[in-house]
Formats: sequence, C-alpha cells, structure tokens
Amino acid sequence: PQALLFDFDYTLADSSIAVVACANHALKGMGLEPASPDAIRRTIGLSLPDTLAALAGEEHRSRALEFRRLWRELSDHIMVRDTKLLPGMVEALEPLREKGLRLGIVSTKYRSRIEAVLDREQAAYLFDTIVGGEDVVEHKPHPEGLLRALEQLDLAASATLYVGDSTTDASAAERAGVEFIAVLSGVTEEAEFAGHQTRAVVGGLSELQGLLGSLGA
Repeated sequence: PQALLFDFDYTLADSSIAVVACANHALKGMGLEPASPDAIRRTIGLSLPDTLAALAGEEHRSRALEFRRLWRELSDHIMVRDTKLLPGMVEALEPLREKGLRLGIVSTKYRSRIEAVLDREQAAYLFDTIVGGEDVVEHKPHPEGLLRALEQLDLAASATLYVGDSTTDASAAERAGVEFIAVLSGVTEEAEFAGHQTRAVVGGLSELQGLLGSLGA
C-alpha cells in the first residue's frame, strides 16, 4: 500500500458524548421519544437520514431535513468541543507517515469539524487529504468519499487501504475496490465483520505498524 485512509469517529476520535446529546436534542425537538445512548452510539458513522431512521423508524425518514436542522442547532456549539482524539492516535500514525505512506480521512462527519479538532490537537500535519460529509452527495456505504480521496491523492484503489470501525466502512471499501482493515475501537464486534471482505482485524491503531510490516509495507 502507498496510502492509508481512515474513518474518523471511533477510528481516530471519539465524539460519542456530543453525538448522543445532538441526537436526543433533535428527537425531542421533533416530538419523538429519546433514544438510549447505546442505540445512538450504534449509529455513529451513518448519515443523518439513516440515523433518524435507525432511531425513530423508517416512517420518519421523510423528516430528515428537520432532524438535520435541530441536530446542527446543538452540534455547532458542542461537536468540536466534545470530540477527542483516541489515546495514542498521533503516536500510532506518525511512524506510518515517516515510512512514506500517505494518510487521509474519509468520514460522514463534516470536514470543517474534523479540521477544527485536528488543528486544536496539532495533528493536521499527519493527513494529506480529508473528505467529509459536505464534500459528497452520497454518504457511506456509498463509495463516493473513498473515490474522491483516491482522486485527490492520484492513487489507484489497489494502492490503498481503508481503516474503519464499522460494517458501513467495510461496505464502502468493498464498493470502492479498496482493501479494508477493521479496527475494534468502536461499538462493532469482530464477529459482525464476518460477512465482509477484510484484510485484517486489529484491536487498535497501535497494531497497524506491525500489521503493515507483515504485509511488506
């Protein structure tokens, strides 16, 4: 591989406190029942219409614009503030960059929020490209985000690996023709990846360097 692309939430960072608050703020504003924190955490990485459908039922998908407006009403104030990089993230990725690998992020989270978090943590230098939710028409599991990142890096899918924590990430990688590495730093269990094509499953980012060494990278 010449490049590694990463999901953001639960792969590089944890925004679950803010996501739970924003989801229930939006549901309450729509007159719907609040969802449990566990149920909301399971939706992290989904588009907001898919999140609404998962939490309130498919019959409410048509209200996605209202859900988005209410979500942003709170997320504009707390999402960046309450998003933290996973412990050891920088230390895990620096050696990969030093080996000459190009690094990028493909996420449904807004690129502007990702950039703000990385700037705050002085970690923006690690990444050559970031594709966020505002940069695509179709969100994961559609491959548009990954294909856009490959275009920006001028790399073939065969020269790239995608690292993510969810089956949505795995599906996006499959559709883009990119090999996938599952990382168990989120809420998805290893067994849930059984139906997907995965090059490897790792417990955390700290295992990537050893894994890539075994792959000859």
